[in-house]
Amino acid sequence: MKERIEVNPNIHFGKPCVAGTRITVQNVLELVAEGIPFAEIISDYYPELKIEDIRACIRYAIEALSAEEIHISIPA
Repeated sequence: MKERIEVNPNIHFGKPCVAGTRITVQNVLELVAEGIPFAEIISDYYPELKIEDIRACIRYAIEALSAEEIHISIPA
């Protein structure tokens, strides 16, 4: 996945993007969340992507969430 997703402070303010593009992981995930099939995302939105790029975006999001610390505050 690391070769497919990159974070560069000079591209989209450092948001994670598909490597070699200005396509953010967030943009790809929003299309996936809408239920748009991978092939359609590629043909209608981002023809420079490959299915492996879309899968890498999903894996990136899963890894980011698994590394996130969650702090729960219990009311007294």
